[in-house]
Amino acid sequence: MCRLLLLERRGGMEPGPHLDAFRALSKNSPEYQGHGWGCAWLNPDRSWSLHHSIQPVWEDTRSFPETTLFLAHARSAFRNEGITVRNNMPFCDGSRVFLFNGELRGVRIKAEGRIGAEKIFNTLRKFNSGDISEAVRRGVEVINKRTRYVRAMNFFLADSRTVRIYSQFSENPDYFQLRGTTCDDVRVVCSQTYDSGGSHWHRIPNNHFYAIDLARD
Repeated sequence: MCRLLLLERRGGMEPGPHLDAFRALSKNSPEYQGHGWGCAWLNPDRSWSLHHSIQPVWEDTRSFPETTLFLAHARSAFRNEGITVRNNMPFCDGSRVFLFNGELRGVRIKAEGRIGAEKIFNTLRKFNSGDISEAVRRGVEVINKRTRYVRAMNFFLADSRTVRIYSQFSENPDYFQLRGTTCDDVRVVCSQTYDSGGSHWHRIPNNHFYAIDLARD
C-alpha cells in the first residue's frame, strides 16, 4: 500500500534530504507507489500549506521550505482505481491534515468520502466533541468492530499543535509496520527505514496510538 513520512523538529529543519530518501524508498518499494503523492507543512503562523501531484514522488523533484513539521504520502491506489490528484493525501479540513496507509476489507461504516482513506478521516472527525485523541480511540474501535479484516491501518492526524499517530497491522510487519528514529534532532516516522546517518530505527508497536506535542515558545 502507500508510504508515509513524518518529520518534526521544534527549531525547524530542511525536509529535502529526508524527502529525497523517501523518494528513493517509494521508487524501490515492492508495491508500486507511483499513483501520485502529496505533502503538507506548517507555516510560521501555524497554517498549513499543501502540495499534491499526480506524478510519482520520485519524479517530482521540487524543494520545500524549512518547517517544524513536514508530512508526506506516496500513493499506491487500491486496485489501481481512482487515480486522480484529488484523491491524493494529505486530506485537509482547514485545521487538520490526514495521511493513511493500509487496507480494510468488508467495511460497514457510513461516512462521506471518495475513497476509503477519506471515509476513515471523516469517521474520526465525526467522533470529535472537543478531544481529538479520544475521537481517534473511539473511531478506531468502531472501524475495527465494523470491518471484516484490517490488513493494516496506519495514519497520521495532525493539527498545528499535535500529531497523532496510529499503527495497526495483521500481516507482513516488514512492509506495514511503521518505524521511527531521531536524526540530528529531527524526529522521523516512516513506513520504511532509510540511511539517516547511522541513527537507530525502532519499530512502532502494533495496535499503538501516541501523540507528538509540537511544543512552541
